[in-house]
Amino acid sequence: MKFSATRTPEGDAATDVVLATFRANGLLLAAGHRLAAKEGLTAARWQVLGAVALAGRPLTVPQIARRMGLTRQAVQASVNQLRTQALIETIENLDHRRSPLIKLTQLGSQKYAALDQWQTRWINELSAGLDSSELTITARLLHDLSDRLETTVRTGSRRSEDHAAT
Repeated sequence: MKFSATRTPEGDAATDVVLATFRANGLLLAAGHRLAAKEGLTAARWQVLGAVALAGRPLTVPQIARRMGLTRQAVQASVNQLRTQALIETIENLDHRRSPLIKLTQLGSQKYAALDQWQTRWINELSAGLDSSELTITARLLHDLSDRLETTVRTGSRRSEDHAAT
């Protein structure tokens, strides 16, 4: 059975956003790798340091994974490497004994601060001349799309597949 669907105008525009996001994601990851390498890290390890630093408190591996949109396994691999580099330490989690809290060491905080300086220079150059209100709108749209995607994953909603069956 052949299924033929026609996108709505919103669907066409959202597809353009998704395709542009895929391209931007690849370029942002490459830029993140270059920046992180200046401090002897990978982009993935920088993400983990950033999640903990920005939270302002120790986090568990699952909490870091949710905040960064990563798998627990990927975060755990980064945590293991960061621990061997003495950039993070694990501390006991009284709420969940099998899920320790991840905390930046002094060296980890210094490394993150240095990366933050590199990122500040880079993002200021990248965004020079762009309209800050358009950037704010873009960020809000991406947050909204992310929220919808998370809800779809969480609820198992598959409306498009349900419609295809009818």
